[in-house]
Amino acid sequence: MDTYYCPHDLSKFAEMGKNRPELWAKYMEYYSAVFADGALTEREKALIALGVAHSVQCPYCIDAYTNACLEKGADLDQMTEAVHVANAIRGGSSLVHGVQMRNIAEKVGM
Repeated sequence: MDTYYCPHDLSKFAEMGKNRPELWAKYMEYYSAVFADGALTEREKALIALGVAHSVQCPYCIDAYTNACLEKGADLDQMTEAVHVANAIRGGSSLVHGVQMRNIAEKVGM
């Protein structure tokens, strides 16, 4: 079945550096530093990335960070909780924009 997102394209991600290798190298240096152990563990960062991946609805990121979470020792309870956190924040963001809707409705006299 053809889809817009092809799972095998994730392995082609490094091709983004072909025409501007210096930009790719800088991105990878930054990316590696961000995901290294620091104040947060690599596992905690992978769980955050998994939640963000769901929030931005990136299937490549969901695949990558599901695997990263499992490789770094996260379990399905932790991963599911990370997805619920993303859902709660995204849902809350939609609801808080309802205040803007109410403000406009009030302004036009409804």
